[in-house]
Amino acid sequence: MTGKVTLVGAGPGGCELLTLAGAAAIEKADAVVFDRLVNEDILGLIPETAERVNVGKENNHHPVPQDQINEILVRLAQEGKNVVRLKGGDCYLFGRGGEECEYLLENGVPFQVVPGVTSALAAPAFAGIPVTHRDFCSSVHIITAHARAGKPLQIDFDSLVKAGGTLVFLMGLTALEQVMDGLLSAHIAPDMPAAVIENGTRGNQRKVVASVSDLAGKVRAAGLKSPALIIVGKVCTLSDKLDWFTPLPLHGKTVVVTRPRERAGTLAARLRELGANVIEAPCIETVERENVQPLADALAQHHDWAVFTSPAGVHAAVHALHKLGRDLRALYGMQLAAIGRGTADALAGYGLTADLIPMQYDGEHLADALTAAMPQGGAALLLRAAAGGHILPEKLKAAGMHVTDVPLYDTEYRCTKADELRAMLEAGEIDVVTFTSISTVEGFVQAVGAADYTGFTALCIGEQTAQAARKHNMNVKIAENATIDAMIACLLEES
Repeated sequence: MTGKVTLVGAGPGGCELLTLAGAAAIEKADAVVFDRLVNEDILGLIPETAERVNVGKENNHHPVPQDQINEILVRLAQEGKNVVRLKGGDCYLFGRGGEECEYLLENGVPFQVVPGVTSALAAPAFAGIPVTHRDFCSSVHIITAHARAGKPLQIDFDSLVKAGGTLVFLMGLTALEQVMDGLLSAHIAPDMPAAVIENGTRGNQRKVVASVSDLAGKVRAAGLKSPALIIVGKVCTLSDKLDWFTPLPLHGKTVVVTRPRERAGTLAARLRELGANVIEAPCIETVERENVQPLADALAQHHDWAVFTSPAGVHAAVHALHKLGRDLRALYGMQLAAIGRGTADALAGYGLTADLIPMQYDGEHLADALTAAMPQGGAALLLRAAAGGHILPEKLKAAGMHVTDVPLYDTEYRCTKADELRAMLEAGEIDVVTFTSISTVEGFVQAVGAADYTGFTALCIGEQTAQAARKHNMNVKIAENATIDAMIACLLEES
């Protein structure tokens, strides 16, 4: 049975500019074929079970030619799969979506199209430029300024200038001089306002606003690079007045988020809301253990407290209990301790309320709080990672408590963006790296390898994490509490 193909416009940036229909299509996909500029947090919506095919298209470099992409879509659909063709921006705006749909139709593959937000409208909006304004113009014209290799631009500059509307040229940075010269030869006013926007809608967005006659020189002097678009029209005079994006407190800051993929979203989203350019590069992965016998043995003993030191430990405990044919009622009679608010929230997700949360979210203060709660001694069941910190069990034992330490998951160092991080670090393009545990520090260092780690701020969630960062000569800032809010506040203080 033939499956179907859904073309989805991914928009110009992250999930915040992806349509709800697009997100729903991705989450139901059996296979996703995607381009280079699709943001990482959108790729994070792809189900783990889905096949991923990176066709990596970029300007003047197509590692997978278009005819092969067409064939891939047909092959996957003929295997009975629900296929998503994920394209940057909008599918039908200079994205060759029409060609792909024609090929699908010729081969009897059903398809549908989910439009996306185009950079032609979004990038100007993020740069303070409304593409139409009744005081200036009533039309907007979107033109591709990308010519086939060795061919001149096929643009009717005379008609564009006569139309008198806002002109938006996509994929035109390499032809910037030709575009400006073409407009001038068509008798556009040399002092007509114009702009180039690099990385539109993203936290590292930059722009240059100048006259048509001066724009090319100023853009080259500023060093703007692709991806970028060109806007020409009187609406560009509003750029400073209506610019709401550049003034955001973290705009221009590139922040790397290293926490596990399943935990990265909240921090990354908050940083983007504040204007940061966020690189989601999980450096660790939690792998739950198949052997749950240690938990079964522990449950046969009496314990006063069940102690959780991470949200991952909560989820792993639930899954391990299920493997034993049991559920959270197995903890009946025990009080529940959580190392911090995030862990307590994970418990709440299963309908459980933490009885104890330390004032400061780390192993040392958790041990102190448990000791205070059990002055006569008692028994604590630690449900956590195999490589958990030593301070918590050691302090509890020193206080005369019986401790059963059950390893439910392993923390493995994995990073799919090692090469990208290394290149960015060497180029001095990273401002901040966030670390939420010792393992994220070690995972980052293992991914990048031998390097100079003094060129960025290591934003750490606690003193123990900070100590791990200092071992690698990182410039450390420590959040007052082990919370996302505290990390954000610390970052804002530095900006």
